[in-house]
Amino acid sequence: MAKDIQDLKQRFLEYVEIEKGRSLKTVENYDRYLKSFFAFGKIMKPGDITDEAVRQFRLFINRKGLKKNTQNYHLIALRTFLKYLLRHDIASLAPDRIELAKTGERHLDLMRPDELERLLAGPKGDDLKNLRDKAILELFFSTGLRVSELCSLTINQVDLKRDEFSIRGKGSKVRVVFLTDAAKRAIKVYVDKRGDASEALFIAIPRKGVATASTPEALTPRSIERVVKHYALKAGISKKVTPHVIRHSFATDLLSNGADLRSVQTMLGNAN
Repeated sequence: MAKDIQDLKQRFLEYVEIEKGRSLKTVENYDRYLKSFFAFGKIMKPGDITDEAVRQFRLFINRKGLKKNTQNYHLIALRTFLKYLLRHDIASLAPDRIELAKTGERHLDLMRPDELERLLAGPKGDDLKNLRDKAILELFFSTGLRVSELCSLTINQVDLKRDEFSIRGKGSKVRVVFLTDAAKRAIKVYVDKRGDASEALFIAIPRKGVATASTPEALTPRSIERVVKHYALKAGISKKVTPHVIRHSFATDLLSNGADLRSVQTMLGNAN
């Protein structure tokens, strides 16, 4: 195998995309992070990657004021690249020499059962906007979907005759999520009210409460975050409520009702 660092990087990125099944966004990020390190350290060959080169680079990105998590993204890309070199018997710095920056534990203030009930009861009325919002909230807590996954749903994807459907999550991994009766009812009432031709499950609706375009646009993650925030405030919940908080409240509810950790991780599409 060639020893030129740029050629090795290209082979590594192809390996990450094809063999590891990572998303194109992940591949692009790895490319950008490695380019940054190689340019800073004047890395021309694998042997140029040394403890000192990594130390100087860590000082550089830290003094740029990057968040610790962002610094770690650079280091994870480099460590993954070094693992690839090791796998192919190419001499370079050992991957385990790359230590990640310590980050403060992210604390999520999860919702209490009574707060969740108030949140889910927020959308009232039979206009399309309220029916849509009710379906969004019920589906979030029924499935633990990521907000990006919920945005990508189509009407045909969610078969209401079954209690489950498949979703393609991070890294293009497919998993099965399950619907509660409340979620199925909310989605059915909402979809039956729709009169447009859009394939998207959740669409943008003007203030008057009806979809005016024949093919209205799908809701964006930011729009759904605003929906959640609106009903949290309406329910008098003082803590910060986001789709991510609902997702983890879903996981906590499962665990408290006897589900095992591995099953919950699978349902979330999350290894952590």
